[in-house]
Amino acid sequence: MQELIIIAITAALLSNVVLSQFLGICSFLGVSTKTDVAVGMGGAVVFVITVASAVAFGLYQILDMLGLQYLDTIVFILVIACLVQIVESFFKKFVPSLYKALGVYLPLITTNCAVLGVALTNVQNKYDFWQSVICGFGTAVGYLIAIVILAGIREKTANNDVPAPFKGSPIVMITACLMAIAFYGFANLAI
Repeated sequence: MQELIIIAITAALLSNVVLSQFLGICSFLGVSTKTDVAVGMGGAVVFVITVASAVAFGLYQILDMLGLQYLDTIVFILVIACLVQIVESFFKKFVPSLYKALGVYLPLITTNCAVLGVALTNVQNKYDFWQSVICGFGTAVGYLIAIVILAGIREKTANNDVPAPFKGSPIVMITACLMAIAFYGFANLAI
């Protein structure tokens, strides 16, 4: 149990997928304009990464038994695409406002390198089923934390007097850089 907690904390904070590994940047920067939309995107990513980690573990075991490990990336991408379609259909039917707010970024979860990165990292680390699921969940929670923090900061800076050269993308990039530096401080936590 202690090992699973360490994996979750490491994945969420010490090795944050966005701020330490720099994966999933496109949706991180694109959807973080409003906190409620960021929470929706983060929730979708939590679902997709967690379930993809579980399914990818089982599929990799089958590929390993058949000697087809080299197909892991293709198989993982197909699993992720199917999961994103489920999430997209759910949002379209039950939360249409969030579906419209996420726009093009919702289908982009399919190509979000963070989702694929977790599945491949789980294989590289030779995690068992529960370790894979917990690592996926922790990684997704780390993404959720980062995107919600950035969205909150962006909402505050939108109402502030920012110098003209820093308006828009420059202030967002500076904010993301400062967040990455702050999360780097977690690296000194010895678990």
